[in-house]
Amino acid sequence: MTIVELVRLFAEPLTTAVVLTDTDLERPGPTILYVNPAFARMSGYTAAEMLGASPRLLQGLDTSRQVTRLISRKLRAEGRYHGVLENCRKSGEAYLCEIDVRPLLGRDGEPLAFLAFEREVVRRRGRPSQDPAGRYRPILPEPLEVCPMGTAPSLFA
Repeated sequence: MTIVELVRLFAEPLTTAVVLTDTDLERPGPTILYVNPAFARMSGYTAAEMLGASPRLLQGLDTSRQVTRLISRKLRAEGRYHGVLENCRKSGEAYLCEIDVRPLLGRDGEPLAFLAFEREVVRRRGRPSQDPAGRYRPILPEPLEVCPMGTAPSLFA
C-alpha cells in the first residue's frame, strides 16, 4: 500500500480538508499528491486540478508573504506548522484557512511527505480569548471524525 492509498483510506470520509504533498519546499513545490473531497468543497478546485500542482496555487494577492515564508522555515526547521493563512478559492474569493501540517516519517526518521489538515475559520471580534482557538473559530463545527467517543485530542487545539 502506498502512502497516497493509506491517506486516501482514512481521509475520504472526513469533513476536515486533507492535503498530502511531497517534501520539496523549493519553488515551485511542494507538489500535491492527494486532496480529499472536503478540500475540494472548501477550495472550489477538483482533486484533478490540484494533483501535481503546488498549494501555492491557493495564494492570492492578499496572502501574507511573511506567513508563507514562516511556513517554509518552520517545516524546514521543525517539520511542523500550525497557523492561519489567507487563501483564495477557485472563484477568487478569499478565505481564512487554519492549517496544521505534519510530516509523515519513514523508518529512517526522514519525512516522506507532509500531511496538512485544513479548515476554514473566521476571525473573532475583540481581544483574543483564553481558549485554545484564540483569535479564530471554525466555520463548520468540528465533528469527531476518526476516534470514537472523543478519545483523541483535536489536531487544531
